[in-house]
Amino acid sequence: MNTLTVKIPAGLEAAVAQASAQAHVSKSELVRRALEAYLRQRDAQAPFVSALEQAGDLVGCFAGGPVDLSSNPEHLADFGRV
Repeated sequence: MNTLTVKIPAGLEAAVAQASAQAHVSKSELVRRALEAYLRQRDAQAPFVSALEQAGDLVGCFAGGPVDLSSNPEHLADFGRV
């Protein structure tokens, strides 16, 4: 087994010591379990998916219309009016 040295504040060390005593395991075992639980939870979360990835099949599917639709304010002159 490998060794990892971690610096933690005194209050956290006291909490780890108390929790390990209550669970009747060593501090190392308690920290190993906590790290494994954290990594399992992180891996179980859905990965980040960008809007482009979610709507990738829609990007560029519209044919026709003005070529400057996104940059010409004249196209928005009547936008929102009934």
